[in-house]
Amino acid sequence: MMDFLKNLFGVGPAVDYAALSKNGAQIVDVRSEGEYRSGHIKGSINLPLDRLPQLASKLIKDKPIITCCASGMRSGSAKSWLLSNGFIEVYNGGGWAGLEDKLK
Repeated sequence: MMDFLKNLFGVGPAVDYAALSKNGAQIVDVRSEGEYRSGHIKGSINLPLDRLPQLASKLIKDKPIITCCASGMRSGSAKSWLLSNGFIEVYNGGGWAGLEDKLK
């Protein structure tokens, strides 16, 4: 159970988000469109969690993905969904503002 929770919320070995981003990782913000419009990471794509199954085809399956939201809860759910639907390398970046700092 602990491994499941660690995987869901991105707890575990340190991830170099800046390197992932520089190497072309897709940054997916799963907040609502309104939340995204109020501020987001430049270059990120907005795929709201409730529409992720319909919009996931916009992503490249074999390219790393970093999910983010407001706090890390929705991005953890998005990570789990993406991994269970054939996406290979997915990281929960947590809250978008904190992730933005980690990308520098």
